[in-house]
Amino acid sequence: MAEFDFTGTRILVSNDDGIHATGLKVLERIARSLTDDVWVVAPEQEQSGASHSLTMHRPLRLKQVGEQRYTVDGTPTDCVLLALNHLLADRRPALVLSGVNHGSNIGEDITYSGTIACAMEATLLGVRAIAMSQRIQGDAAPHWDTAERFGPEVVRKAMAIDWPRHVLMNVNFPHCPPEQVRGIQVVPHGNRKIGDELDERVDPRGRRYFWIGPVRGEAEVPEDSDIHVVSHGGISITPIYLDLTHYACLDRLREAFS
Repeated sequence: MAEFDFTGTRILVSNDDGIHATGLKVLERIARSLTDDVWVVAPEQEQSGASHSLTMHRPLRLKQVGEQRYTVDGTPTDCVLLALNHLLADRRPALVLSGVNHGSNIGEDITYSGTIACAMEATLLGVRAIAMSQRIQGDAAPHWDTAERFGPEVVRKAMAIDWPRHVLMNVNFPHCPPEQVRGIQVVPHGNRKIGDELDERVDPRGRRYFWIGPVRGEAEVPEDSDIHVVSHGGISITPIYLDLTHYACLDRLREAFS
């Protein structure tokens, strides 16, 4: 298979952890290992869990903070929308890279993730996109070197194939050093739900509040899933399709209403 030629390729980099995030710096280095034409448009503040939300009830401010580096005082989706339809409208990038997120985006995480939202917005606007996330465990320092070591290879191989319309790539790196990574696997996303447990407490004024608790155990998921692969030291790649229609159910529903 012929490799994608990145000569002169423009890449947009964004995230949901904000302009100062370590993972964004890692992703910039990944992008710059592929091309010299790299633009960064990221949220002014952390926007984790923002999902695919747009800011619609107040104005947005796009501020330049460096050469080809900008912040937006809004959501990850706002960042990509302003970048593609305003800042880079005269010559759109060929690729949007999102991340590298501080923490994995596997299973149902993708429905909450601002990292995935960046890639979703780019995909909906007709630009190919890859979301990248680095798994963390407890208070241990993230293995950013793993994402940086394997990120360029993942991008090169993914870009070498044709993607169907409305498809984005979701990549997760395991919590281990690069030399311990157990390969790259293309797998579907698994089933693991955030917020199964709610920790209810009372503040000093007697008012109740809640912490959203941990996810279900990862040992229960199928081996052929992103959750299992990443938790066992592998890199997962999952193509995410944005057409949410369930066509088999659509046909049955049509029969019911005919």
